[in-house]
Amino acid sequence: MREVFSDRSTLQGMLDFELALARALVATGQAPAGILPAIEQACKADAYDVAAIARDAALAGNLAIPLLKDLTSRVERTNKDAAPFVHFGATSQDAIDTGRVLQIRDALQLDDDTLAQIADRLAALTQEHAATELAGRTWLQQASPITLGLKLAGYLDAIERHRARLAELRSRVLVLQFGGSVGTLAVLGTSGRQIAAALAKELNLALPPISWHSHRDRPAETAATLGLIVGTIGKIARDISLLSQTEVAEAFEPSALGRGGSSTMPHKRNPVGSAVILAAATRVPPLVATMLAATVQEHERGLGGWHVEWETLPEIFLLASGALYHLSVILDGLVVDKNKMAANLAEGNGLALTEAFTLALSKHEGRDGARKIAEALARVAVESGQSLRDVVLKDPQMMKYFTVADIDHIFNPKHFNGSADSIVAAVLAAHASAQATSKSGERKS
Repeated sequence: MREVFSDRSTLQGMLDFELALARALVATGQAPAGILPAIEQACKADAYDVAAIARDAALAGNLAIPLLKDLTSRVERTNKDAAPFVHFGATSQDAIDTGRVLQIRDALQLDDDTLAQIADRLAALTQEHAATELAGRTWLQQASPITLGLKLAGYLDAIERHRARLAELRSRVLVLQFGGSVGTLAVLGTSGRQIAAALAKELNLALPPISWHSHRDRPAETAATLGLIVGTIGKIARDISLLSQTEVAEAFEPSALGRGGSSTMPHKRNPVGSAVILAAATRVPPLVATMLAATVQEHERGLGGWHVEWETLPEIFLLASGALYHLSVILDGLVVDKNKMAANLAEGNGLALTEAFTLALSKHEGRDGARKIAEALARVAVESGQSLRDVVLKDPQMMKYFTVADIDHIFNPKHFNGSADSIVAAVLAAHASAQATSKSGERKS
């Protein structure tokens, strides 16, 4: 991702636009084919002095102006007749925006590739732990029991939604920017749309019906989508770090020499990957807000708002890719302690199954009556330190309704998972379908 948004790649994106524009001019008969060799030779970013262009950009207002000055000079030295066709009909923002779109295309592919790996790993873990019991937790306290498979399936389902968002995003964001000074392509006369179509084809980008110089919903949507992805990854990291607390100790990040250690406490096994992800999840939302704030731009070309995007969007991409990388590492080596999960569930003295007991009791006492009795018995269990099962067994009234076998069944967490199994199966089936569709698309492309 750093390479995608490196200075060299940023310049190359603009140069790719300029070369494609020259080819489009030739393809539409607006320029002679003899101009291409000189322009092709000059459109290689490695030949340019990045530091000098950066210095000149501070005075010019954007990177394209000094780059185009240098590009034109290079072309002119090789072929004077080709120089007038450099950047013909375009404006600086066309080169910068389209160059950035080319970078976004590569960046989105990197993120989607990592998301696909994460989805596959989550699917494998979901299947592996479909029947692994653990306490469901609400408001950071034990609630009713769930399966680890259900928890993981929630992560997987969210990741698949993000992959769908990226696919939808491409159709709106991976488009050409080509409007000339005010969006009319006036320099090109009535041939503007024809040349634009040829330019879009050269760059393998969609051709929008109108230029979007001061309509910045496309880069803002990109940022917002990345913000949603990082939010989900942060949620997963938060859960894993909570499960790795000493008092819980149900799941851990992979261990390795030097990973997660402490400078003063040798026994520590810190969730360092989760820490990086959570840092990214904290930093990205304000950056997304900056991108949204930058959508309010003036007339046909904005002042300042467009400039905000130049550093902000790459930073969001970098933070997102870092978070995705660390999550993939965590999931590849995730350590699950099934015994500890079962022990923690048991340590709750059966209170996690109060809902199950209330449901069974409602057949005899009605819904409201069962709730009141269950609350009273749960209070006795908490105050006495007994298990709720034992409290129920000692209650004469309850034993009129239930046998010991009934009580054992009610307080077995495996019997109160509801539709967890079918939900997990549905999520895994949806993943398999998305996977098949993705592979089919790859074969067609």
